[in-house]
Amino acid sequence: MKGTTLLSSAFSRLGLPVGLVLGIATAFNAYAGERIDETLSADGLSLVNIENMRGSVKIIGHDDDEVSVSGELGEKVDRFIFEKSGNMLRVKVVYRSTRHSNNSSGSRFTVAMPKSLSMNFEGVSSDVEVLDLDSHIEVKTVSGDIVAKELKDNIELSSVSGDIDSRDLAGKIRLSTISGKIDDRDSSGRLRLKAVSGDVETRSTAQQVSLSVVSGDIEFELGEVEELAIASVSGDASGSLTLLHHGDVKVSGVSSDIELAFENDVNADFRLHASAGGDIVNRITNDKATRAKYGPSSKLSFTAGNGTGTVRGNVVSGEIKVRSK
Repeated sequence: MKGTTLLSSAFSRLGLPVGLVLGIATAFNAYAGERIDETLSADGLSLVNIENMRGSVKIIGHDDDEVSVSGELGEKVDRFIFEKSGNMLRVKVVYRSTRHSNNSSGSRFTVAMPKSLSMNFEGVSSDVEVLDLDSHIEVKTVSGDIVAKELKDNIELSSVSGDIDSRDLAGKIRLSTISGKIDDRDSSGRLRLKAVSGDVETRSTAQQVSLSVVSGDIEFELGEVEELAIASVSGDASGSLTLLHHGDVKVSGVSSDIELAFENDVNADFRLHASAGGDIVNRITNDKATRAKYGPSSKLSFTAGNGTGTVRGNVVSGEIKVRSK
């Protein structure tokens, strides 16, 4: 880049190593289509903070002790910032104006960073792909999609109208979208998925799971579960799980059908309730739901196996079904 080249030449004339330039900062005026290719030492860093309003960003973890950025700046870019501030490194594309810019091209670049560092990303109409990081990770975008693979520790990904596609996440995982879809595969640890006007799908070995939708459907395939909470409004939820010895399941639905399929022989105390014309279907034992004397409601309590676990369910104007696989 022009700014880096001028600094490098000045340092060379003084007999100082060019690498010293790379240990300070890069901040310069920019123009559309300009290439960026910068590197800074990661010494003393604990956080990389990335901001890009439009375009797409790929963030990759590695084992080297440096942070690099490469790619191409989009239209209406005023400045590109790549600088250290204390224990944080900032990567930011500054645009001249946010008005009438929906059709302008965004910046597209890749950030490679030590996988042990924390990372924050913020964008508007910016797609994000995050790969192979092992520390605290937070990604927020408005209308962009998020792809996340092989992340660990504390993970929080959110998009307003974009989709979230995750693979091999481990740790404390929180994924949320307003009008997008969540597709989670092979996660483990503690999992929380939330969507409004969007569907949620997960195949996970997480032992603590929370799934929530409004005007969307939930499909899940879980492993051994210690805690499961499902909340559905105007959408259906169905899937399978293995309930641990003292596991706990709580499900609720409004205008929703909920189906729980238990792998192997489930050992749990079941208490299920349906109101406003809702139904209860039991395919685990021969126990039948009883209708209320007054009002369109029903309830069912029974014990399967030794009853060490607990299953609680409540639906309003819907159906709750439990069965064994």
